[in-house]
Amino acid sequence: MSLEQTREDARPEAHRRPGRFEPSAVLGVIAREWILYGQSWRSTTFAAVVEPTVYLLAFGFGMGALIGTLAGFDYIDFLGTGIVAVSVMFQSMMPAVINTFIKRRFLHTYEGILAAPVDVRELVTGEALWLALRSGVYGCVPLLVAVGFGLRPGPGVVLVPLIAFVAGFAFALFGIWISAVISSVRSMDYVFSGLFTPLFLMAGTFFPLTELPSWAQTAAMANPLYHAVELIRGAVFGGLATDAVLLHTGVLVLFIAVIWWAAVRRMSRRVVS
Repeated sequence: MSLEQTREDARPEAHRRPGRFEPSAVLGVIAREWILYGQSWRSTTFAAVVEPTVYLLAFGFGMGALIGTLAGFDYIDFLGTGIVAVSVMFQSMMPAVINTFIKRRFLHTYEGILAAPVDVRELVTGEALWLALRSGVYGCVPLLVAVGFGLRPGPGVVLVPLIAFVAGFAFALFGIWISAVISSVRSMDYVFSGLFTPLFLMAGTFFPLTELPSWAQTAAMANPLYHAVELIRGAVFGGLATDAVLLHTGVLVLFIAVIWWAAVRRMSRRVVS
């Protein structure tokens, strides 16, 4: 047997599988994350609930007392719908960056998973879907808080969990891609300061984008968080035109398709090559 053949046989079976995409393998990855979540749900839930609630109360009542109304809404209502999207981003993208990097670099978790009949596509999809499910639930907490303080949503509010799930899936994939790009824990400082902050500040969360210069408004159109904010705000208050819904949804779907491909390709280089 040649050395090349020996190396081929030593590779994980998942890497040598034909181009099938098995939903059962994705469900297996999600089930593993659900079991692990059972060991840490208290601390995870505490952080997921308290942080956006503090943001909402501090900015909503602090700045709301000075601003009053903004874009035709009470400021706490305007902010509350934006914080939903921001919470989804933080609850999906940050764990995707940190946890995925630790699993790959230090715990070697993915080596064990890929030794099973799971390939990188299924691994990435399963990880992202789990984070999307979790963030979709936690992301609705600020909305419930805002309702408790007087927000009166329209019937479209029932779509918020679905929008939060789709946005969470997009940001989880983005975080997985980032985790496969960075080479050290120290690189995360650049990600959190140089990427996270501009994303949630230039998304129409705290103020309308119309207050920004025209070049910044154009740049914000490439921000997936902006489109998530607009969809959530439109679902809660209504009045979002059909063409706007199609635009925001289309951008998120396109972003998901591109970043899924990029995350799978980059992760394959990290854990297989």
